[in-house]
Amino acid sequence: MSAVLDWVMLPLAYPFMQRALLVSVMVAAVCAVLSCYLVLKGWSLMGDAISHAVLPGIVLAYLLHLPLAVGAFAAGLSCALFTGYLKANSRIKEDTVMGIVFSGMFGLGLVIFTKVETDQHLLHILFGNVLGVSAGDLIETAVVAGGVLLVVLVKWRDLLLYCFDPNHARSIGLPVRTLHYGFLVLLSLAIVASLKTVGIILVIAMLIAPGATAFLLTRSFGRMLPIAAASATISAAFGTLVSFHIDGATGACIVLTQALLFVLAFLFSPRRGILQFGKEREGPRDWADGSRA
Repeated sequence: MSAVLDWVMLPLAYPFMQRALLVSVMVAAVCAVLSCYLVLKGWSLMGDAISHAVLPGIVLAYLLHLPLAVGAFAAGLSCALFTGYLKANSRIKEDTVMGIVFSGMFGLGLVIFTKVETDQHLLHILFGNVLGVSAGDLIETAVVAGGVLLVVLVKWRDLLLYCFDPNHARSIGLPVRTLHYGFLVLLSLAIVASLKTVGIILVIAMLIAPGATAFLLTRSFGRMLPIAAASATISAAFGTLVSFHIDGATGACIVLTQALLFVLAFLFSPRRGILQFGKEREGPRDWADGSRA
């Protein structure tokens, strides 16, 4: 017991590890809540698209001497809006449009980055630098993540109905278009808040794994939210501590921990685990019946 306590407390003796743990947990919580909606709506690729599309915004913000978060948010939201416009005005499927837009914007960002003299480290943008988070970064992340989480918790039922059955949401008078673009704004803000923690590449895992894990463990969306948040925050805390002891990349350790929890849920989930010998596993229709909290 003493060895376990020492294993946990040793990293926390350093202020940079305290800040890293706090910001990782905050980002994990807000990404986990949004991941439930992304998994339900089948929009996992949208998170991937926006996360990759923020790179040119970051570089342009640096050139204009603006906060990098402002450029990242503007680029991410522009990607989401442009994707919606192309889908509405062409016969191309949404996943194809997302792939074209995010790869194009990511390529543009790489080209601009290589042509600009900057002291910004590309690997920190791509994979995060949570151990280098300052007190100011911690406050900025807390404001953004807290604001997103508050809006989602206040409007979680409206967002659920929009994701599960937009036609029914429209028929009962919900502002579906506002919910659509509002959710994209929240998603863009969450990605901006995650950049310093896991970077552009790995943030997609934080926007998918917690929701997918919770999806395997419950039929109720009301329970899915806290399960996803719990799995994400536990992964963030454990991954941060592990990265200190093995001298590994913190973001990668967090993502690997989340992937491990998903594999465990996939194998041993009481309702949907593939190793439920002698029990009848639930079919895909069970989620639709139990998703209304």
